[in-house]
Amino acid sequence: MYGSPLSGQAPKMMLLGSGELGKEVIIEAQRLGVETIAVDRYPNAPAMQVAHRHYVINMLDGEQLRELIKKERPDWIVPEIEAIATDVLVELEQDGFRVVPTATAARLTMDREGIRRLASETLKLPTARYAFADSLEELKAAVADIGTPCVIKPIMSSSGKGQSVCRTPGDAEASWNYAMEGGRAKKTRVIVEQFIHFESEITLLTVRSVSGTTFCAPIGHVQKDGDYIESWQPHAMSAQQIEQAQMIAKTITDALGGAGIYGVELFLGKDQVYFSEVSPRPHDTGMVTMVTQDLSEFALHVRAILGFPIPSIRLLTPGASHTLKAWEELQQFRIEGIERALAVPNTQVRVFGKPETKVGRRMAVALSTAGDTDEARKAAAEAAALLKVVPQ
Repeated sequence: MYGSPLSGQAPKMMLLGSGELGKEVIIEAQRLGVETIAVDRYPNAPAMQVAHRHYVINMLDGEQLRELIKKERPDWIVPEIEAIATDVLVELEQDGFRVVPTATAARLTMDREGIRRLASETLKLPTARYAFADSLEELKAAVADIGTPCVIKPIMSSSGKGQSVCRTPGDAEASWNYAMEGGRAKKTRVIVEQFIHFESEITLLTVRSVSGTTFCAPIGHVQKDGDYIESWQPHAMSAQQIEQAQMIAKTITDALGGAGIYGVELFLGKDQVYFSEVSPRPHDTGMVTMVTQDLSEFALHVRAILGFPIPSIRLLTPGASHTLKAWEELQQFRIEGIERALAVPNTQVRVFGKPETKVGRRMAVALSTAGDTDEARKAAAEAAALLKVVPQ
């Protein structure tokens, strides 16, 4: 169907954002003969290391973004992060470019306000109570109205940056300052959410393709400061919870449209499943699917984008992931302990290849399989503990 990517005859996919998730998307696209272009705001990003070509631009600069897309004229534009000039994507889609899953989905999910209003106010999905604030004074009023504890997040951030739990009204100022430090695109607006007492939180990977809407087995995860530490698949759920979760996921993804994988985050309460967030791309907690499923979330995303069928998604084995994070800023570093981590039975390690470390930045992940998720979680945690980021 396709020519050689280097011949110029292959279809072309441009990734906007080139982190560890984008790296896996690039690899899967190349396996199906697609020419790949990786774009990010910093050089030597993980996906750039495996793409056919790459560019470094400010993706929030609409003119830079438009100029590059018109120069390359990709068959698919695939956003991998939120911090993109999505208004330009909307314009380019109207000019005939294909944005994955759609430019509207990218725009709505770029900030938490658009997607929360769609889910709660338009689609009437169950969510936590929420309010928005543009100043510290408005935040204090919202906290007083919603009550404490509550969760405060920038309307646009990634990997939990700027997210905190405000436990008393006196914590509001510290939460505001933390949100301002962690937000992207110089936005000063935050969302204040009711703190739901839930049993667990999950990611339900939802795939829209020519084969219809399909779901991966639910993925449980643990977050700290809004960023995931570990995930496991499958997560135990009742038949009623699964039915509610799939209904919510299908409703929100049908509204967003397009083809590709969505990471739908949900809270599982005793009697109710609540919508939390949705990402129109592979999800970090879904890295576990690289060892648990016949098709990883990245393979599913690429198949759906290219218009190929996905007859089924098979869970092959229980598994878990556990991240390695850096806790100091380093320009020169190495990751030690890989040989010890790989000695843990049924374990793999993925080193992301990021060019420098930052405090709290994910640098690698351990992936383990076992007869049940408890054993897989223990193995992945053991392997991750054997890894270490050290100065070079």
